[in-house]
Amino acid sequence: MKSLVAVSIFVIGILVALPLFAAETVVTMNVVGEQGIGKSIGAITISEGPKGLVFTPQLTDLTPGLHGFHVHQSPDCSAGMKEGKQVPGLAAGGHYDPAMAGKHEGHEGKGHLGDLPALTVGADGKTTTAVTAPRLKMADVMGRSLMIHAGGDNYSDQPAPLGGGGARVACGVIK
Repeated sequence: MKSLVAVSIFVIGILVALPLFAAETVVTMNVVGEQGIGKSIGAITISEGPKGLVFTPQLTDLTPGLHGFHVHQSPDCSAGMKEGKQVPGLAAGGHYDPAMAGKHEGHEGKGHLGDLPALTVGADGKTTTAVTAPRLKMADVMGRSLMIHAGGDNYSDQPAPLGGGGARVACGVIK
């Protein structure tokens, strides 16, 4: 009887603790503009995979082509002032860079930890193709934001800083 009680307590403890170790989270993505946070364009599911974090988008209403995609430092997608102008998503801060690398080298480089593989958007404005970030763990991204940029990303600071990705067009807070 004692062992049955002990096993029952153990099983209940595990079931209660499971949500604390969730291996995925869903991030609602919204258009960002000079006026602030706009309509939802879908969500990105972040999950732990065997080769790193997997980002699976279910997004619509984006411009076709490649889009820079990054984890940004702060959990805030609001617009902010820079050089006298409202900048979409500026409150999210810069690319997540805990090692202070100060370099943009892509998801497999030794630069910003927040550099993610580019998202590819189809002619219909939708993207559902997952990308993997091999250097990231769930603990790295919680309490930060995801940012989608207007253009592609060459994973270099040359010829344009931060891969030439362009303006911030969509953002979501990772909770």
